[in-house]
Amino acid sequence: MVAAGVGLLALLLAAFWLRERSRTRRLHARVADAQLHLQRLERAFSRFAPPQIVDRIARGDATTGEKKEVTVLFADLAAFTQLAEGVEPAVLVRIVNGYFERMNRVVSEHRGYVAALLGDGLLAFFGALDANPWQSDDAAHAALAMRAELADYNRELTAEALPAITLGVGIHRDTGVAGVVGSRELSTFSVVGRVVNVASRTQVLTRVHGVDILLTQSLRDVLDPRFVVRELPADEMRGIAGKVVTFALERFEGD
Repeated sequence: MVAAGVGLLALLLAAFWLRERSRTRRLHARVADAQLHLQRLERAFSRFAPPQIVDRIARGDATTGEKKEVTVLFADLAAFTQLAEGVEPAVLVRIVNGYFERMNRVVSEHRGYVAALLGDGLLAFFGALDANPWQSDDAAHAALAMRAELADYNRELTAEALPAITLGVGIHRDTGVAGVVGSRELSTFSVVGRVVNVASRTQVLTRVHGVDILLTQSLRDVLDPRFVVRELPADEMRGIAGKVVTFALERFEGD
């Protein structure tokens, strides 16, 4: 009787152990699947948001939005329609991709974040991710570096008998709301508010004044005095009451 009881207990314990081992394996498989799914989501989302935001979302502490003082840089290729009509589609894509790759690198090197590529336009933010007291100087340095990088790129294009491209940059500083915006299918980190519209319209005025980099008064007021700027005649800006004074950014005189 005792032996039979011990044998039955051993069988029960063995059955319990086998069941728990199977259950543990299933749990490990589910955890592995969840981790793989999270990694895939992070990789996909990293295309639309900077690493800092991806990390916050992964930790579950992403915010819905935050009001911040930001500097917005909007760049646009001039005479892009004529360029598009003058070259083959494959060549056009190669030219534009080369341009965007260079400009994105320059913005990143100056602590900016390229939030969107809008056709032939580029939207970048400085000071939107983290507090940056030098955000406006960074944006101005980035614009000057974009000018130099474009000159170098144009030398490559003309060496291939391809048309050179020209750039217009508008920079503005003001308050906006920074956060993750979009839908379940497509989300991105961006800044929402009037500051973006003013930067875009400042860029439009580069064509009016015949300059490549244009700053607003609010940005000029906080800029390092070693930046050399030239005040331009006041002109109308769509959506803004009265005429607006802007400043052409010429160079930086310093180390």
